[in-house]
Amino acid sequence: MPAEFEKGSAMNRRRSRVIATAVLLGLFGAAIPLVAVSWVSWHLALRHEQAKLQDVATLILRRTERTFGDAKLALDSLTYPPMPPCSQKHIARMRVIAFNTPSVSEVGYFENGILRCTSWGEDTHAIHKAPVDYVTREKLEVATHVRPQFGMGRQALALYYGLYSVLIDPERLIDILNDGSVSMSVSSPKGVIVDTGDAEAAAARMLEPDAGAKGLTETVVYATASDADFRAIASEPRSVLAKTVRDQQLLLLPFGILAALLIIAGVVWISRRRLSPLGELRAAVQARAFVVHYQPIVSLESGVCIGAEALVRWRRPDGSMVRPDLFIPLAEESGLIQPITDQVAARVIDEMGSLLRMDRQLHISINLSAGDIETGRALDVIDRLLARTEILPAQISLEATERGFMHIGAAQETLTKARARGHAVAIDDFGTGYSSLQYLEGLSVDTLKIDKSFIDTIGRNTVKSPVTGHIIDLARTLGLSTVAEGVETEEQVEYLRRHGVDFAQGWYFSKALPPEEFLRYCRQSRSAGKGADGSDGAGGKGRFVAA
Repeated sequence: MPAEFEKGSAMNRRRSRVIATAVLLGLFGAAIPLVAVSWVSWHLALRHEQAKLQDVATLILRRTERTFGDAKLALDSLTYPPMPPCSQKHIARMRVIAFNTPSVSEVGYFENGILRCTSWGEDTHAIHKAPVDYVTREKLEVATHVRPQFGMGRQALALYYGLYSVLIDPERLIDILNDGSVSMSVSSPKGVIVDTGDAEAAAARMLEPDAGAKGLTETVVYATASDADFRAIASEPRSVLAKTVRDQQLLLLPFGILAALLIIAGVVWISRRRLSPLGELRAAVQARAFVVHYQPIVSLESGVCIGAEALVRWRRPDGSMVRPDLFIPLAEESGLIQPITDQVAARVIDEMGSLLRMDRQLHISINLSAGDIETGRALDVIDRLLARTEILPAQISLEATERGFMHIGAAQETLTKARARGHAVAIDDFGTGYSSLQYLEGLSVDTLKIDKSFIDTIGRNTVKSPVTGHIIDLARTLGLSTVAEGVETEEQVEYLRRHGVDFAQGWYFSKALPPEEFLRYCRQSRSAGKGADGSDGAGGKGRFVAA
């Protein structure tokens, strides 16, 4: 009762952990889509605003290029046909060109760096040519801070080409429609030409060599468009971006909620599977949570331990052990028995390798599933594990239950291969199947293991009592060695000895032991059983092979 209570408590604790983990994963999983909605909304909004600003910047750049191009055409047209400087015809021509070039507000003529006349007429103020800030690809000399005589203090751009100049209102470069929130700026390689306020500070930062075509600062979102002569910048406050983000979130929120619900449903589904026996078993296989205990097998003639049967145990995370009869049937039904068999074989060779190399008379028996008997898959696995270990194949015995013989042809082929590779083969739980005698004589086996249900009838007057003797006689007739399972009393031991049973295992000798305890038990048993000649006292049958 206490053991069952402890086991139930362990299962409840595990269940609580799974539920708690599911709740946390559900909350975390539900938060992910909502966080993703915010993240995606932010980036979509940023991309949307930057694309809008990129269009504005591109439009400003194209307008600037067109304005400077028109100015260059106007300046080119002044050089031909030649006219007397500042004559009435010359001034009239300059006036016509200024009138017909929308971007040009004034045309001027210079001699020796001094303004002689303009499209307004002769100039007597001795105005000097303004300092040139930079020169464009078209050889236009540009002065960015010119204050025209009749400009009422407004700043203008002066473009010089040869002896002529034109004045341009810089506002024309950024004279485009926008929603009022966009600040615009045009810069040259030497600095800002024109801006609409907030963009000036942004432009100063964005003219750094590492400034990208699009970006985000602490205060503004911006985008640029550039060529060899100009850089147009459009920017807007981050508060505008926040509104776009909210609009995107409203569009994406239903999808985020749906994704969150799907994730929660998935967590619930996975948790239910984890809480199911099959889910637990599958997780145990992945975690390699199986350990091996070793049931000593003793020679009834000498009492010496000649090996052991490897019995798998499932160790839960809380340290409790699950018996094979509680999970092996489920493992066989689900196909998980094969990776479990592989893990058992690997543990046996790792844990018992040193002992088997030191004592060649010892063997360990490994149980094969019905699927392994039918396909022979496990033979190749064991061969790979034995490679370079110096453990003899004869030291690894294979046990098969009668369930493995449903496809008798395939089973016979597998057992024949096993014996050819040096493994001894035993039929486990003999007598519990429905057709043992039908195919026993035709199978390639070495040993019969008498099931505990028959051993329990020894000394009792039951229907099964005579069967035990018949099984022993049958094995002797077929030349097979015998192993009695589940031996628990002295009376059973004496009966088995009288009837010539070779080996036995059971609680009378020892329970199934963890690796360290079995090694100690085996050494003590074989040390006590050594004869004067140094033999192991096993009567020449150290393996499950008929003498």
